[in-house]
Amino acid sequence: MITIIAAIGSRNELGKDNDLIWYLPADLKRFKKVTIGNYIVMGRNTYESIGKPLPNRTTVIITRNKSYTQEGCIVAHSIEEALEISKEQQHVFIIGGAEIYKQCLQNDLVDRLDITRVHEQFEADVFFPEIDSKKWEIISREDHEADEKNKFDYSFISYQKKTT
Repeated sequence: MITIIAAIGSRNELGKDNDLIWYLPADLKRFKKVTIGNYIVMGRNTYESIGKPLPNRTTVIITRNKSYTQEGCIVAHSIEEALEISKEQQHVFIIGGAEIYKQCLQNDLVDRLDITRVHEQFEADVFFPEIDSKKWEIISREDHEADEKNKFDYSFISYQKKTT
């Protein structure tokens, strides 16, 4: 199972200046819970914004730079190579960035989308691709209101690829 996992704003905002544009502890906690023990695949910019391999996960970094290395990580030079490296895994999570998400969706490489929708508009310079309702169906949704720890209303929405 290959799943895209992303937190996006109400206009599909992902980030700005290679960083998150909100702080939502509930989303971070959920991200950790679902990705722990699995392979996480990301582009080099996303990795460098995190700055280190995430604990108890296998990090696969995609970069075109053939001499790029990162201690404690696996380096691939295409999304296809990253998925080939991860093929024996029961669950693989694609965690960003925008270009990696776009390639995965355009090339029909993922089975599920695990989206945290932050119900607010943000200034951003990278965006998540539109989710095509002809290709994806919602299989679960949890709505949450802002609270003392989470400044914005948000929803956890899981999509599954529709069968034709």
